Amino acid sequence: MNPETPEIDECLSRASTLPARWYTDPAALQRENEALFARTWQLAGRASQVEKPGDYFTLEVAGEPLIVVRETERRLRALSAVCRHRAGPVARGVGNRPSFQCGYHGWTYGLDGRLLATPEFEAVEGFDRTSVRLPEARVETWGPFVFVNLDEQAPSLEEWMPEVFSRASALPLERMRVVERRDYVVACNWKVYVDNYLEGYHIPVVHPALFRELDYTSYRTEIFKHVSLQLSPLRRGGENRHYTAPEEQAGEALYFWIFPNLTLNLYPDNVSTNLIVPLGPEKTLTIFEWFLKDPGRAADGEASRKAVDFSDAIQREDIAICEAVQKGLRSRTYNRGRFSVRRENGVHHFHRLLARFLSPRA
Repeated sequence: MNPETPEIDECLSRASTLPARWYTDPAALQRENEALFARTWQLAGRASQVEKPGDYFTLEVAGEPLIVVRETERRLRALSAVCRHRAGPVARGVGNRPSFQCGYHGWTYGLDGRLLATPEFEAVEGFDRTSVRLPEARVETWGPFVFVNLDEQAPSLEEWMPEVFSRASALPLERMRVVERRDYVVACNWKVYVDNYLEGYHIPVVHPALFRELDYTSYRTEIFKHVSLQLSPLRRGGENRHYTAPEEQAGEALYFWIFPNLTLNLYPDNVSTNLIVPLGPEKTLTIFEWFLKDPGRAADGEASRKAVDFSDAIQREDIAICEAVQKGLRSRTYNRGRFSVRRENGVHHFHRLLARFLSPRA
């Protein structure tokens, strides 16, 4: 089945959610790879992974193998990891190299993507080695993060998410260092996981400990072009409060979502990211990383441990409900639902963006 482009009413009070088949049909994910993930800024890794010339790491975006590398002139590049000869792998994993050599026939490329060596290729007619190079994707950094984009026509990273740049400007992002990474595999469609993140409606039922930390009555969601922001004042003296400075006690939690699959959670004392990667129509990888501004301080080390443990408990609650929802979406009795006007404007915004990007006119 090839699902049609979903229609989502622009009026929240009239709108219905995505049809259930968009969470189960493999054809939907194929369309999303081309229309969403290949056209949007994707979190690739951390700037600390490519600090020195020759430092590199590999990844895939929408099924496209890439190398992010710091070349000798210290420029950051995102190169194709596919050899121009017979599509062999030019690089794997992470490391530091003066050049890249294909693991199939030994073709060698410079850190800037230029073809340097082609063993036993002397008799080939009409072949100009100097005209061959690894294709490049766009790459930008922001704070400790590296982003890539396969779409040459896409706006800059700051143009894509200006609200994030603005609201996070007070944070010492350049000083932030990763202190923990945890990967979770969830038996649900990636959009189920995003839907769940984009509303606080489920917090009183699913997350009782988090509910005690937040001022739920003041919880709200702000909508922007490609970003939404959930805000909630933190209750004073919460049982899980672990901030290390007095001014952090009166802070506010900012939960950014950046279309289509990145969340950025800003607290007074730490930042965490969650990259949501579809592994299949009903299987999703979520990659959590936590960042602190002074990870070497003992007090911050304890704060980090508590923050990660608290977040891990919330994540496991989310996994359980998302997997239950995925099963529900296969019910013969369910197709579409309605939105809470007060609590689910973020989910409606997401579904509207999906419909727009998946439209043949987009």
